[in-house]
Amino acid sequence: QNSGAECILVTSGAVAFGKQKLSQELLMSMSMRETLSSVDRTSELKSIAHNELKRPNAAVGQSGLMALYEAMFRNYGILVGQVLVTKQDFKNENTREQLFNTIRELMALNIIPVINTNDAVSPPPQDGAEDGSLNITDNDSLASTIAVDVNADLAILMSDVEGIFDKPPKEEGAKLLHYFNPKNIDQLKFGAKSNYGTGGMESKVKSASHALSNGCSVVICNGMKYNTIRNIVAGHNVGTMFVPIELEGTTVEVLAQNARMGSRKLCSLAPEERADIIRYLATLLVNHETDIMAANQQDLANARAMGVSGPLYDRLELSRGKLESLCAGLMQIADTSYNNVGKVIRRTKISDTLEVEQKTVPIGVLMVIFESRPDALPQVASLAIASANGLLLKGGKEAQNTNAMLMRLVKEALGRYGCGDAISMVSGRNEVSELLKLDQYIDLIIPRGSNDMVKSIKERSKSIPVLGHADGICHVYLDRHADPEKAIKIVTDSKTDYPAACNAMETLLVHDSLLMENELFYQVCQALKKAKVQIYSGPRLSQTLTFGPPKAEKLSLEYGDLACTVEVVSSVDEAVEHIHKYGSGHTEVIVTEDEDTADKFLGCVDSACVFHNASSRFADGFRLGLGAEVGISTGRIHARGPVGVEGLLTTKWVLKG
Repeated sequence: QNSGAECILVTSGAVAFGKQKLSQELLMSMSMRETLSSVDRTSELKSIAHNELKRPNAAVGQSGLMALYEAMFRNYGILVGQVLVTKQDFKNENTREQLFNTIRELMALNIIPVINTNDAVSPPPQDGAEDGSLNITDNDSLASTIAVDVNADLAILMSDVEGIFDKPPKEEGAKLLHYFNPKNIDQLKFGAKSNYGTGGMESKVKSASHALSNGCSVVICNGMKYNTIRNIVAGHNVGTMFVPIELEGTTVEVLAQNARMGSRKLCSLAPEERADIIRYLATLLVNHETDIMAANQQDLANARAMGVSGPLYDRLELSRGKLESLCAGLMQIADTSYNNVGKVIRRTKISDTLEVEQKTVPIGVLMVIFESRPDALPQVASLAIASANGLLLKGGKEAQNTNAMLMRLVKEALGRYGCGDAISMVSGRNEVSELLKLDQYIDLIIPRGSNDMVKSIKERSKSIPVLGHADGICHVYLDRHADPEKAIKIVTDSKTDYPAACNAMETLLVHDSLLMENELFYQVCQALKKAKVQIYSGPRLSQTLTFGPPKAEKLSLEYGDLACTVEVVSSVDEAVEHIHKYGSGHTEVIVTEDEDTADKFLGCVDSACVFHNASSRFADGFRLGLGAEVGISTGRIHARGPVGVEGLLTTKWVLKG
């Protein structure tokens, strides 16, 4: 209401209020008679108050119900007005007109109408209704009738369960229906009505169907959940939404269930069969190069039309070289996949009759979210196949055509062994939001993309673990004993080979002696400038050089482009301290010929990858011999650094007696 919506509240509760108050009054008024009598009539009086005095209960409870609503809404600066109605008010044209005039006037005054049936005078509900109208027998039919008559945009019918299930929610295997077409009402199995109220889920469905057929959107949801109304109005997938059409496609929950079953099917295959799927996929990529490149060109054209450029465009673009590298990586994954699943890590003989083994098994179902890079799709799919994991993929809309083509090839490769459902692609932000809630099906989320995207997934995933890194602030430290030729090659490659990658150098740390005693610092800067790298100086370098590069915005900055920060340090200890203060724990490099200094750096730096005399670009699953990577983790639990097949496995204990 306070955000501009016009709200009407249809409520029950007067009878319940009255039961509490009236039962107490009856007991008190008859206390003297009970004292003189030897017969205890307490339970009898309670039964009378609860079951035989509905109209008195309603009359007594109305004031308590409204007092509650007035007190609650007063906290938000909102006035409420009670409107008592009976079924006869809707049949008589004069009273009906006056009723809706009153409702409209209250709404015009920013007062929320609180509508409830006047059970103190209403006759018992009767079945049957006139043509084209809904018989008002309970709160739900009343709400739907009013929603239709005031031409409401949305009617929310609240229950104490999540929404509509295909059978009673307490029955085993009951499935929540996020969308429901009233034409399919015969497919539902309703349970017994609740002891409370006069309706039930069957009444809710009929009332909702009436509202939908008259142009009002309807959602049935759990009114016991926090922020339900706000979430529904915001478009979140809450409860069951009534729709007048049959929705095509598979729901995300079914996709997740299929991935779980697909994982078990993959696990049952022989290692040779899983390897054959990956090799066949690599062959398909080569054979369909023309189709893949055509789809990619379409995505690139769309990206240019939308003004996409820089690192995002570079990640999106495929080339023959990328495809060849991709195929080589897939073959490497296949070649090394035979001992992934079922590998015995340890075997212990506990006694003469007991032996225990710890074996590798797949984690279960992975959800990998990636932006721009379509080449990540077959990489991740192959790693999932090699580790027998089910997989749900969410690619960026900018690579929609390329991803669709690649996904078709993945499905074809899996289909040869009846595992086509093990890997699926999801689309749309809403579907991702729903998947983040499916902790009963999804075991691990791996986001690959921008810092904002990774942070968003980590914040939104409340119950599913997230493996990944938000920042890729990588450092290269040139020690005083650095070899000039190696230094120039390593720094240049670390920054310019693929500037948009998370393992590209973002900060160059230089020992202060290199500024004063030799030309290495200036040679490195010249090499970077020649490669069109924009250099920014840290605070100390700015003080040292009178006419140096422009100052960096901050020291913990990931450029993701042909730009880097250069800063001066006095020792390897200071370099380590700088990395710990401003780095992201991704990849750090030292260039030196002094083995003691190198060992100190490698031992002290607390990052996922630490290199000596090697480019930061080696922080990659393929370059480190993993075949490919599903992502890079800067966390400390489960997996760290480039995550290959080993990071997608867990273990189980097998005890033989």
